Parts: sequence; structure tokens; C-alpha cells
Amino acid sequence: MDGVRILPIRQGLLFDRSDELYPTRAFGWCEKSGALQLGEDYSSYFGYVVAGIATLELGAQCYSLTAGQYFCAPRHVSVRGGRGVIVERGQQRALPLIGGPIESWGRLKYIDGCTDTLLLPPVRYGDACLNALFFPERIEQTLHNHPSDRLGVVAAGHGICRSPSGMVDLEVGKAFLIERNAIHAFSTPPGEAMTVIAYHPDSDFGPMDEDHPMINRTFVGGVSASSLEEIRTR
Repeated sequence: MDGVRILPIRQGLLFDRSDELYPTRAFGWCEKSGALQLGEDYSSYFGYVVAGIATLELGAQCYSLTAGQYFCAPRHVSVRGGRGVIVERGQQRALPLIGGPIESWGRLKYIDGCTDTLLLPPVRYGDACLNALFFPERIEQTLHNHPSDRLGVVAAGHGICRSPSGMVDLEVGKAFLIERNAIHAFSTPPGEAMTVIAYHPDSDFGPMDEDHPMINRTFVGGVSASSLEEIRTR
């Protein structure tokens, strides 16, 4: 189906968009295939555990993650056990973070009665992010598109991704790619909601040198330090 396709989760490279404006590659790992080791000096790695128990190594630290947990790592990552997906975002340095399991509802409004939780927000304005999208039962989303690729993993429930050229059936554990500007929409059947972990390689949101909570809430002579000339001209 043009623009939307299933990505079977297997060991190794799933797709490569490293020559795009927002360089991105996706990898899978599987329990019986050994460790997946990735490392680029100026890349970040966003991961989600689809099934089983995974062992995550970040430098000298080792963590045990269960299905439904997610993580982010700068520069280098190694994971083995269980099954999951890692997305590499080139030309970006994120923070090492581990979260989950995900909640059963979203904290932010989204289109057509859906909701969203920003699991791993941009460290700086424009950086990649990881979201949890929540689709209630009987959702019939409006057809829409995104200006960059989206990689999703179904974390719970069942639904359909439809486009002008057809439909893709989605169930727990399936990974899929929505290509840049592909027209699509999600729907869910009666009695069944769906939760999708969604990776975005870019954003129009996030802190900047002259606009973040620390600088905004620091006052010099009664004026926010965000307006100081030395901040705005660095």
C-alpha cells in the first residue's frame, strides 16, 4: 500500500532514511537472535519493548525492561532478549532516559477525540520525540498527513489504518511506517480501543536558549532573564 506499510520485526535494519532531511533508521531485535548493538557518535536511539523481557545496556549501566517500556540513549545502545524496535535519529544528541509502562489514557487532546502523551519530549526545539497515541473505540479519524515519516508500534488493542489506496490491519506487536505526506486515517471497531507508540523524527516544539522554564522564570531587576541581550545574541 502506497505510503503506509507493515514493518515485520526481525533482527537488524528495518528501513533506512539516513539520506533524508531528518536522518532516520529503524532496527528490530528478537529474543533468539542475540544482542543488537548500535553506535554512532552523533545519533540518538529511541526504543520500545514489544514483548518479553529485554536487557538494555547504556554504557556501564545495565537495565531490565519489560513489554510496554521505552527508552532513549545517545551515541551507543545494546539490547538483547524479548522483542522490540529501535529508531536511530542522526544528527541529534538526546538524553538517556527510561520510562513506562505507558498509561491507558492520553494527557493531551488530539484530533477526532483521540489523545496523546508525549513520552520522550524534544530536548531542544525541533528534536525528535516519542508519543503514545490513544484511539478510543469506534474512532473514524479524518484523513490527514504529516510532513515527515512516522514509525508506529501497536502497544494495545486493534484498529485499521486506511488511505486512498487501501487498508492495513493493525494489532498488538505490529510495527508500521507512514511515509512523509502520505494521506491516512485510523479507525477502531466497536468495543476495542487502540494504543500506538509513535516516533516523530522532528518537531516544531521544545526549549530554546532564550525560551525555557529556567531562563523564563529567572528575574533580573523584575524582568525575565529571557529578554536579556546576552541571551538573545549568544
